Amino acid sequence: MRIVVCVKAVPSTTEVKMDPVTNTIVRDGRQAVVNPFDATALELALRIKDERAAAGEHVDVTVLSMGIPDTERLLRDCIARGADDGLLLSDRAFAGADTLATAYALTCGIESMGAPVDLVICGKMAVDGDTAQIGPELAGALDVPCIAGVERLVELCGKVLSAERATDAGREFVEVELPAVITVAKDAAQLRMPSIAGVLAAEDAPVAVRTAADVKADPTRTGLAGSPTQVVRSFVPERAHEAVPVEGTAAEQAAALATLIEEACR
Repeated sequence: MRIVVCVKAVPSTTEVKMDPVTNTIVRDGRQAVVNPFDATALELALRIKDERAAAGEHVDVTVLSMGIPDTERLLRDCIARGADDGLLLSDRAFAGADTLATAYALTCGIESMGAPVDLVICGKMAVDGDTAQIGPELAGALDVPCIAGVERLVELCGKVLSAERATDAGREFVEVELPAVITVAKDAAQLRMPSIAGVLAAEDAPVAVRTAADVKADPTRTGLAGSPTQVVRSFVPERAHEAVPVEGTAAEQAAALATLIEEACR
């Protein structure tokens, strides 16, 4: 069995910088961390690997990401925690991609692996985007079923995966036949710590770095050129910190407060 875990590098700080020309996030690899939702996805993949290993079955876990060259550091950290190898899509042609262009690039990366992929696991969303679109778009591109928002893996019996998820109508138990894509909630699992042996092994583990040409991606479907949605304007809201004294009787204070609220809402 082969499992692919999609991993995104996200800012480790809330002070996100935006490029004023492209209106995209400025990616600084030195301050990047693995998206917390994707860390959960990795842990679920590793649990499947452990369970299948106990039953005598081999499972390969590949971490896949699209990003700047420094993202390789995060993929090696994933390998230190139990993944087998990594694939990084890094090319200026991928820059500025929206979710559709990102899903297309990741699909090209998965298809370039050669061996069939049984399960793709993604975090439900990224903390720097909150779109929750990549997983379902990947499933559509790969033409496989998708379970979104998984909170618990119930069972993986042969090629049938059972999962529990929360919906607006309550909790659902869903079964899907592999190959499939699932997206997971952040609290579904806690990512394990790397072992010393894992850290040492990760230094020499295979992490392939491929360009758009390497994965045979159509340049008209990648990056800004392949993004039907783009950020037109981004800005940091101005905030004023000042106090306005409200004096007088209770009735006068209430009237003054009502006036202040009306002015603030205009």
